[in-house]
Amino acid sequence: MPVFQLNEQIIFPPVQLSESDGLLAVGGDLSVERLLLAYHSGIFPWYDEAPILWWSPDPRFVLFPADLKVSASMKQLLRKNRFRITFNEDFAGVIARCSRIPRAGQAGTWITPEMQEAYIRLHKAGYALSAECWEDDRLVGGLYGVKTGAFFFGESMFSDVSNASKAAFITFVQTYGDELTMIDCQVHTDHLASLGAGFITREEFLQLLDFS
Repeated sequence: MPVFQLNEQIIFPPVQLSESDGLLAVGGDLSVERLLLAYHSGIFPWYDEAPILWWSPDPRFVLFPADLKVSASMKQLLRKNRFRITFNEDFAGVIARCSRIPRAGQAGTWITPEMQEAYIRLHKAGYALSAECWEDDRLVGGLYGVKTGAFFFGESMFSDVSNASKAAFITFVQTYGDELTMIDCQVHTDHLASLGAGFITREEFLQLLDFS
């Protein structure tokens, strides 16, 4: 399959034309309009240097809110109120910390300054959300992503102390779960699998988005 070159037109090729690893297209920009079209089409950007790379992997790793798993130890931790969880209080702080967190097998970060600026624009437009985890008024964990309608497309999370990102994620799902059909986790991590996420096919994912 060819990898498609995008231009100034805000369009994407059908995701079924993606490479076996999920790569669909290169180029384009990170405008609010293009990012929203991407998410609505089952596509997301992921790259560490130009050009922008656009992906639609098959299968897709997702969490249905009803499948959220909260261990006994996490329930106990949350009851103790060790952490204070907020929403959208420090979006810029969360995405900045996500960009700096060391990740296994990655020498750099895909959350470039350009990406941070793009998602801050999405946040200001009312589409990108963050959850913050505070300990003694210090930001110690959090997550951010894009919410459109009944879908949340998770982008990244960080944790400076044990269980901080889990606390933020669990509280986010418990708070927003009634209005969400699905949380897109994009690709597998053991961390999210332990919280109940699992694989569905790209076709199932698109059917849920109603863009099949």
